[in-house]
Amino acid sequence: MPMMCKIKICGIMRDQDCDVLNEVLPDLAGFIFWNKSRRCITLDTALRFREKLDRRIKTVGVFVDETPERIAETAATGAIDVIQLHGHETDGTIELVKKLTGKPVVKAFVIKGAADIDPAMKSKADMLLLDNGRGTGESFDWDNLEDVDRLYYLAGGLDPDNVYAAIDRYAPYGVDVSSGVETNGQKDPDKIRRFVKAVRS
Repeated sequence: MPMMCKIKICGIMRDQDCDVLNEVLPDLAGFIFWNKSRRCITLDTALRFREKLDRRIKTVGVFVDETPERIAETAATGAIDVIQLHGHETDGTIELVKKLTGKPVVKAFVIKGAADIDPAMKSKADMLLLDNGRGTGESFDWDNLEDVDRLYYLAGGLDPDNVYAAIDRYAPYGVDVSSGVETNGQKDPDKIRRFVKAVRS
């Protein structure tokens, strides 16, 4: 039996977002700690959300070019289970973050073309996230995925209407969505339910 594709709902901002996640139980919920993102939340908010979320949902802290020490301080609070690096972090930084936190590290790579695949394949991260940018909600040319031979999360431009086709064709380890399940900049419970149902169908 094929492995069920993992689901990550990223950019949780409100208590009611946690309520719908507890209903549909995605595998992961993403907390953004990058202050240039409109979805950025404080550590106090992240801790509150962690308490509110079902323990079966792993929480992911998303960082962009943050210091390993600051990431470790955040991880030590218990707010996050997994670390996602979405900046220009080197393999040395990735290994230091793993050492300081003892937590799995996901490294995001922006895929603009086939030449971007090779650096991702050589990353020291535990898992890859292949995206077209930072939360733009647009997809890249998925045909570039043909050469990927590691487990990865697919992100960028996914929504309830296209995620089934993406999984059916490329069989990623997981899918990551944020703007694709939003309406007017806020998480939409109906879109989240439809997205999760499409993945699990």
